[in-house]
Amino acid sequence: MIKTYTKLIFSFLFIAAMAVSFVFTVQFSRASAADDLQTQLDSAGTTGWGTPVNDPAADLPNLIKDVVSVFLSLLGIIFLVLIIYAGYNWMTAQGDDEKVTKAKNTLTRAIIGLIIILAAYAITYFVFQSLSGVNSTGTIVGGS
Repeated sequence: MIKTYTKLIFSFLFIAAMAVSFVFTVQFSRASAADDLQTQLDSAGTTGWGTPVNDPAADLPNLIKDVVSVFLSLLGIIFLVLIIYAGYNWMTAQGDDEKVTKAKNTLTRAIIGLIIILAAYAITYFVFQSLSGVNSTGTIVGGS
């Protein structure tokens, strides 16, 4: 019974901490956006190489890039939570070898997963940066 309440309180505190950190992140990003408002106003209506925003050829690659980035970021957060969970289980094992082994296995798998996610993020970043100079006809924009 006490373990149930402990887990419930721990879960609530963890979710509250995540929500508070999200609110602070949003506030800081708003503050940094206000600093360069003139730059944003100067570039309003264009993306990248001066392509109009309503151009479907320019929107699809950016949309795919954003979706992949968000998906990989969410996976990274999940693996980070798994690492914290495994550390918590290890610290609360109280000498039980079975719980320690389970926590070690979870930690190892979470770290391997996090490495895979970072590698996937690096590969997709490289691919999208390489393709950012190519237009819809396959020619290099700005090249000679």
